[in-house]
Amino acid sequence: MKDLTIRPEYLIDDEKKLRSLCGDTSESVWAKATSVITEPMKQFIAQSPFCCLSSQNAERKTDLSPRGDPAGFITVANESTLLLPDRPGNRRYDTMRNIVQSPQVSLLFMIPGVSITLRVNGRAQISHDPELLAPFSVKGKLPQLVVIIDVEEAYGHCAKAILRSKLWDPTTFQSQKSVPTLGELMSHHRKIPEEEVNRIKQAIINDIDDSMY
Repeated sequence: MKDLTIRPEYLIDDEKKLRSLCGDTSESVWAKATSVITEPMKQFIAQSPFCCLSSQNAERKTDLSPRGDPAGFITVANESTLLLPDRPGNRRYDTMRNIVQSPQVSLLFMIPGVSITLRVNGRAQISHDPELLAPFSVKGKLPQLVVIIDVEEAYGHCAKAILRSKLWDPTTFQSQKSVPTLGELMSHHRKIPEEEVNRIKQAIINDIDDSMY
């Protein structure tokens, strides 16, 4: 779409325009949200091995970070508080830098094979308190940090997006060979020599082997 034209008369720039085009929200949809983690939500989190964590900095530039570990890796400390261990990553610290500037975060919990999801919005703090880190030890290794999330809103999300995407349908799974590698995603725009690309690919493999925890 090299000749893409964005016509301003069709842009939605306020809620009134949005609702006139798409309709109003029913009371039942608003009512599904709660300010605490309920028992069914706690069970869902306990079975979730993966979530996405959204954050933004003071300039409202956003970031979305994948987080994963064995199911139940995020602890429900109480009905209003979640604890999320920060495992080794790429050391950009995007999420941590954002939280320091702006505490608002959102999480999307997913369970493989399950089409519904759980959404949680709240305010985050970062701690390196040894007592908070201790329960998250894996293979004798502690995370350096733990994210404390004060829950402000939580609700279940319907299955439509997962079903439309056929995310858990094995017949739609792609072969690893058909997808660009992480090394290619990281290096193609840099126009670097092939030997440097190969070095990056090997470094990624080594990082997974040596620094999972």
